[in-house]
Amino acid sequence: MDDWIDYYDSTHTIYVSKLHRDVHFRVIASDILAYVASPDAVVLDYSCGEALSAAQVAAACQKLILAEPAPGVRGRLTARFGPNPKIEVRSLDDLPQLPNGSVDLAVMISVAQYMTPAELDRAFGLMRRILKPGGKLVLGDILRPEVGAATDVIALLKLAAKNGFLTDALWGLARTALSDYWQLRQSIGLQRYSETEMMAKLKAAGFSPSRAKTNVGYNPARMTFVATAPDMASKKPETA
Repeated sequence: MDDWIDYYDSTHTIYVSKLHRDVHFRVIASDILAYVASPDAVVLDYSCGEALSAAQVAAACQKLILAEPAPGVRGRLTARFGPNPKIEVRSLDDLPQLPNGSVDLAVMISVAQYMTPAELDRAFGLMRRILKPGGKLVLGDILRPEVGAATDVIALLKLAAKNGFLTDALWGLARTALSDYWQLRQSIGLQRYSETEMMAKLKAAGFSPSRAKTNVGYNPARMTFVATAPDMASKKPETA
């Protein structure tokens, strides 16, 4: 994941324009809001990126923890949201310090593809510990093995046409094709999972998972999973 962290901490071209970046984070924040069950909830956004619309999520919960591995991005988050008492910015290395059962909702959106399977398993283990019994992990934007880059391009162009940055999207795709992003994507690759594979990983981590009807974000070809931490009180004691 370190190479991808360095990439997103650089001056990259993954967003074709400022409008694209703004729309991207606005869509994600809107989708996350659908999973915030209570104004008293503590929400964790794992590897949140720029999280430009995080204030919308924070307004709907008690506390929003933005956890970001890239130091440059984390600095911008601190500058942007420092005045907001409901938003706390942390590094991923800080998360093991969170108490057991202290988070109601954890979200990982468009993150799993950049992690090795072992890194993802460790992240699941952490989420399992810090989530309250019955708390939820929303794992969004999972790439499927049978869906290629062309589908991502089509999803971007549809978003661009809907939101008024189609020309920028066409030029941006040309720039991105020559950028470090595609070099990294070709040399390192992106992790892809079938529905069966991801369900198995989440079950192995101790969750009760299901696939959501719609993906978080603008790409309907990708998958979102909702994984519930077990409620220990609801388990019947074993009899001799």
